[in-house]
Amino acid sequence: MKKAILMLTMVAATACNEPITKEIAFVNPVLPISEEKKSLRKEIIEEHLNNCANNYPLYSQERQWCLDAGLKKDSTIAYLWQQKAMPLFKQGKYEVGMEYIDKAVEIDPERWQPYRAFIKCIFAKTYKAAIVDFQDLLEKYGNRYVMDHTYQFHIALSHLQLNEFEKAEAIFAKDLDDQAQQWGEDGQHHLDLFYCGISKYEQGKWEEAIEVFDKALKIYPNFSEVQYYKAVCLIKLKRQDEAIELIKIAESNGLAGNTINEDNVIYERYPYQVRW
Repeated sequence: MKKAILMLTMVAATACNEPITKEIAFVNPVLPISEEKKSLRKEIIEEHLNNCANNYPLYSQERQWCLDAGLKKDSTIAYLWQQKAMPLFKQGKYEVGMEYIDKAVEIDPERWQPYRAFIKCIFAKTYKAAIVDFQDLLEKYGNRYVMDHTYQFHIALSHLQLNEFEKAEAIFAKDLDDQAQQWGEDGQHHLDLFYCGISKYEQGKWEEAIEVFDKALKIYPNFSEVQYYKAVCLIKLKRQDEAIELIKIAESNGLAGNTINEDNVIYERYPYQVRW
């Protein structure tokens, strides 16, 4: 409570201040970066992010001004551009945030392009643009992970959201095969299995979808969305009694919070997430 009051006091004290800078001259980085340059960047991050921006609420203008001051000293610090973008994405201000993350990607694509592609897929829901970003990443770096899922997962999810169900199914299946080879079937991710099942469900492959849903439930037994869509498949197969019973269980689990459990679900509703 004391910390919250202090932060509100700081905001009030600076409420009449003008932004440090409205536009920052963006200079492309010159590589390689010297040790002296790296040291100076660390000092700028410490002063303007850790000791300034992080003293203000995440969505405040004062936090943005602190970051602007750091970028005015060195506009090639990708992390500061990302820190400007991040709260805007969480507020649903995608177009504004994308301008900043584009600058971070231009400076350090290996570090920040995966984040931008993820934002396009899960937050901004610009799926065609997300596929372009992720395909480029695949060609450059291989099938790495961002936010606990592979680039291929996000590509498949984007195809699913574009109603390209066959493409989505094929990519999900390949990604799941790779997981099984690396960690065994028990090591497959329940969300990959859920969306693979959904891609089959959307094509009317009810029995195949149920088979995949059952694998997801083996890993996450109370996963309410899986239970819900499995119940829909059961109805399609004229197995009404089983479906009705499962819907009741799904609703109970959903109301108990056993839903899609990704970290960013508090900001964005994920595809096919059920509102209980």
